[in-house]
Amino acid sequence: MKVKSSKEFKLQREVDYGTPEQNKAVQQIVADVKQEGDAALLRYTERFDGAVLEPGQLRVTPEELQAAYSRVEESFVTAIRAAAANIRAFHARQKRNSWMDLQPDGTVLGQIIRPLKRVGVYVPGGKAAYPSSVLMNVIPAQIAGVPEIVMVTPPSTGGTAGIDPYILVAAAEAGVNEIYRVGGAQAIAALAFGTPSITPVDKICGPGNIYVALAKREVYGVVDIDSIAGPSEIVVLADDTAEPAYIAADLLSQAEHDEMASAILVTPSQRLAEAVAAEVERQLLELPRQAIARASVENYGAIIVVESMEEGISVVNQLAPEHLEIVTVDPMGLTGSIENAGAIFLGPYSSEPVGDYFAGPNHIIPTNGTARFSSPVDVDDFIKKSSLIYYSKEALLRDGATIIELARREGLEGHARAIEIRLQNEAEGGNTHGE
Repeated sequence: MKVKSSKEFKLQREVDYGTPEQNKAVQQIVADVKQEGDAALLRYTERFDGAVLEPGQLRVTPEELQAAYSRVEESFVTAIRAAAANIRAFHARQKRNSWMDLQPDGTVLGQIIRPLKRVGVYVPGGKAAYPSSVLMNVIPAQIAGVPEIVMVTPPSTGGTAGIDPYILVAAAEAGVNEIYRVGGAQAIAALAFGTPSITPVDKICGPGNIYVALAKREVYGVVDIDSIAGPSEIVVLADDTAEPAYIAADLLSQAEHDEMASAILVTPSQRLAEAVAAEVERQLLELPRQAIARASVENYGAIIVVESMEEGISVVNQLAPEHLEIVTVDPMGLTGSIENAGAIFLGPYSSEPVGDYFAGPNHIIPTNGTARFSSPVDVDDFIKKSSLIYYSKEALLRDGATIIELARREGLEGHARAIEIRLQNEAEGGNTHGE
């Protein structure tokens, strides 16, 4: 990894909006699925995934879900259940209730919170299987009270025919029983517009490749989406107390995701910077996904040496990373200075994979610097809110003239008269029939 000063490092990553060719291809796929339904869905599934399916074969059967258990280790089932329990416990604390506030004059103001009715979850399967993504999408939706959760995932995982059994077991453990073997932009279009085989949803969640991201952007407005996910990223803020081997391993844990993933160390210690650079190179040689991780660290990785920890914090806040590890003598003491980060991991034993898989907080986190204004997926992503207003006669008589003033200042006479007619009627004795 390259060791640089903060002045040499470009602090912002470009958001990937796709090439013109990719955008055009996605727009065509979405339009075709919208127009042709299952016919287009099956055509694109054959073209991109090599899977020849009939409409009746799109849905994963209960028997397939059950059979998947025989293809995974019992230790995995135990692990996924333990992770699910932690994720459920964490997200249960986020649940909010409707509320109403009764005023002395009889006015009632409030907010009604309802779950979305139907949510679509995208689980990627192009380069690798991500059963943990099933839990992180499904469990918050369940806690929110969403009654219908449908999952889509490519018909082949990692280039191997068939859906990875670990994904299917994770779905079964999470309680998902409506699953379709379809991926890519065509799956997003099917969830948004519906086909004879797939009922449309209200919201689409879950990460995917650039074609999935562009398709989500294309259908936004027809349905809601969680975010446009970019490549994974990690920033480690560390001082001389950090163990170089730990830091290197954590950087590579993100670099192995994708050639475009970003792994960055920010430190005031030249000694640590050089030790981590050497350790990254040593560990790379032993990493099974070495080619991917090497491309990531060479093109998007860096070790940034700063003058002070205060400058380091400033760099972190400008980067607004998806994952931030603080490995310093007093990590908790620095947390209050961090303004922009999707998830913050404190201390040498809070390695980023702890959060990816097990601790409980969601691992679907804002990328590409969007932690400046957005948040990890949580229960609120699966609810909708309605304002409640019951105005009493006493309140309207008191506030009516003020409302009329505001309406007329905006040139909306109809608004003003809707209030005025009530005030005049009450002044005339409350006769509502013109007698």
